[in-house]
Amino acid sequence: MENNLIYILKGLNLTLKLYFFTLIFALPFGILLSLGRVSKSKILNNSIQIYTWIFRGTPLLLQLFFVYYGLPVVGVTLEPFTAALLTFIINYSAYTCEIFRGSILGIDKGQYEATKVLGYNYWQTMFKVILPQSLVTAIPALSNEAISLVKDTSLISAIGMAEILRNSKEIVTREFSITPFILCAGIYLILSTVIIFILKNIEKKVNV
Repeated sequence: MENNLIYILKGLNLTLKLYFFTLIFALPFGILLSLGRVSKSKILNNSIQIYTWIFRGTPLLLQLFFVYYGLPVVGVTLEPFTAALLTFIINYSAYTCEIFRGSILGIDKGQYEATKVLGYNYWQTMFKVILPQSLVTAIPALSNEAISLVKDTSLISAIGMAEILRNSKEIVTREFSITPFILCAGIYLILSTVIIFILKNIEKKVNV
């Protein structure tokens, strides 16, 4: 059992690497997209709306297959991790965009009027006043996405990447035992619990 646990944990590095890189890139990209969604440019707004419609409306696994197996058909071949990371960033940016759009639209109009009195331009208003408040109100929804992301990383086993679920499955197939799946579930639960703990603390601090 100890050897099985060690083998499963070898996939943890890949899981965490994909998780953190997705967060690092998807969060700011989603914020930029949300600014486009609330802008007065109809072309920009509609383009981003189509983007979020596609990537929120189709399965993440299908998007992963499209990037990894589909793009080589048109001459674009990506390494498994690059394909997975690109897919996750695109997908989670779409969700983050809509979360921040909702938060931005929830800011009281009086805030905008106050910035006009202070002589702020559009970008100063957004980055100094609106976005900081939006970040606070968006934390609960972002927490849900952060937890979903942990579980979604298991999807990369479908393109042959040796993360914790794939390693567990290998042992189950070899030993005809469900214990590796129980260990795998325990690892995901621990990861989710740690993330929930961190995000709750962040939420408490920003609400002080």
